[in-house]
Amino acid sequence: MKAGRWLMLGAAMAVAGREAMRRALLARLRGDVARLNAGDYAPLLAAFADDAVLYFNDGPHRWAGEYRGRSAIESFLGSFTAAGIQGEIVDLWTAGPPWALTLICRFDDWADDPRDGRRVYANRTVLVARTRRGKIVEQRDFYEDTARIAEFDRVLTERGTPGPADIAAAAGERSAP
Repeated sequence: MKAGRWLMLGAAMAVAGREAMRRALLARLRGDVARLNAGDYAPLLAAFADDAVLYFNDGPHRWAGEYRGRSAIESFLGSFTAAGIQGEIVDLWTAGPPWALTLICRFDDWADDPRDGRRVYANRTVLVARTRRGKIVEQRDFYEDTARIAEFDRVLTERGTPGPADIAAAAGERSAP
């Protein structure tokens, strides 16, 4: 085979390998989100490094701010499930080498009122995560409409649903401000 053909074959294999990795990650994350939707955040939490930081969109709501370390992220995820939020990963894009990937994920989320099934919250999100050796070390969440988050927070407060700080206090830990 000529050198040009070997080069083309190598490039095709690299592209196919990258796509196979993306599909495997997408399947794993969709499975983790399905468990999150069922109230089990443990698989998703396991994807974070011990020293990971999650930056959630600032604003006048319970989730605003920085969650540093796995226990703070656990409080965040516990509040997410307590609020009855459901989500779906729409797509995933990756960049970088396998040991230091950057993941960009389109994530749509919503919540229905448990009393009457009425949709009380819906939003679209882009999550950007940096990884190190297969663990998320930093995640930043960007929302289409942050006013929707604040309005949903008002509904949850009226219902008495605990936020991340409440969950962390109950666990005897410190969470985001």
